[in-house]
Amino acid sequence: MSSPMSSDLRKRVVHAVEEGSSRRGAARCCGVSPPSTIRWQESFAQEGRVAAKPQGGDRRSQHVEAHADPILSLYEAQPTTFLSELRGLLAERGV
Repeated sequence: MSSPMSSDLRKRVVHAVEEGSSRRGAARCCGVSPPSTIRWQESFAQEGRVAAKPQGGDRRSQHVEAHADPILSLYEAQPTTFLSELRGLLAERGV
């Protein structure tokens, strides 16, 4: 995945559109694609944001953390349990 464009460039594009330039004209002037200009302008109009949204990151740990107490209690009761066995015990409990 490529890195996001700088906030400075995004601000310049949004400012150009706000000053009366067309979205395609602002894109051509700043050397970015028209779809990017359209997305940035809509994001600014709806959310007041020109900065890029966060990319990547951990998306699964919150699901595991939601069941931390039953997982830990099962492991503490049987510390020699293999992960596959622990998974089966959790499935029996509906987790």
